[in-house]
Amino acid sequence: MSLDAEGVSRRGVTLKEIARRTGVHVSTVSRVLRQAPPPDGWSDVALKIRETARELGYQPNPWAASLRTRRTGVLGAVMPRLTDGVIAKMYQGVQQAAEEAGYSVLLSSPEDDLVAMKKAINLVVGRYVDGLILSGLRRPGPPFLASLNVGNTPVLLLSRHADTDLPSVTSDDYEGGRLAARHLVELGHQRCGIIAGPKDASTASERVAGFLDGLKEAGLRQDRRLIVPSGFGVNGGVEAARVILGDKDRPTAIFAINDDAAIGALGVARDLGITVPTGLSVVGFNDADVSAQLPVPLTSIRTQPRVMGATAVHRLLRLMGNEEVGSVKLPVELVVRSSTVAPPGVR
Repeated sequence: MSLDAEGVSRRGVTLKEIARRTGVHVSTVSRVLRQAPPPDGWSDVALKIRETARELGYQPNPWAASLRTRRTGVLGAVMPRLTDGVIAKMYQGVQQAAEEAGYSVLLSSPEDDLVAMKKAINLVVGRYVDGLILSGLRRPGPPFLASLNVGNTPVLLLSRHADTDLPSVTSDDYEGGRLAARHLVELGHQRCGIIAGPKDASTASERVAGFLDGLKEAGLRQDRRLIVPSGFGVNGGVEAARVILGDKDRPTAIFAINDDAAIGALGVARDLGITVPTGLSVVGFNDADVSAQLPVPLTSIRTQPRVMGATAVHRLLRLMGNEEVGSVKLPVELVVRSSTVAPPGVR
């Protein structure tokens, strides 16, 4: 074994070597190098330990640590549709919060269906993650969740909730739907189309339920023919909007369950020669970055995807500490832009 001029092994600096240099016990070195920065700053002894470790090029051994603590320092995240800008922001929140807490993230982004999700979940858990964040599940029932091979791994749902006791972090999707309905009603719209998203996605169903209740509160009834299921993407919005705008009694407004679907509706309106907003008002959901930059800036319900991701990590860490953790809904707000005005005959 070769040594440097100070007698330190080049094969790897040990805690004992740092303890010898600093004149403290090995357990003190271990504790200082593992803990997060305290609120009132490092003590002089802790600063000396950390500086010595840096000078010697100390690198912790994650495998040895995991054997001692039965923790790997890794969180799992299974998040389909990561190409979606909103979901990408959620993951940024997950990644940043995990790093700040001293964890790395093992990410899988499978196809958005239960078979692919199950395979990805079992693969990630098989890598011995300390906790698991699941996003994109299509309202999974207890049988599906029970079929997952997660063992004792704590699990938290992100941007979805399920009919189980699993905790979740979502936007207040129901309230967002109500805000969209109230906005259109206040402008004078009485006949609305709804691009409703997948029937088995909790985000979509909550947003539609809120919108319908918002209309009901105003004394309006929704024509069920104008509630059209769709995918989450632009193409889903296009297909649903063609049905809605092909109705002989065409609505004066469309509510879409996300901004991509709303953009699809804007394209169909253009192709049919319908001017937005004077001939058709459109409201989206999530307030994606592109929404304000469209030729007709899109009115949308603003959510907080990065905050959602970070909140999911914080609550998962509490679960991992055996705390009782419930579900949380983050607030939303209506952002009014040029895509909504009063309908013809009201202006």
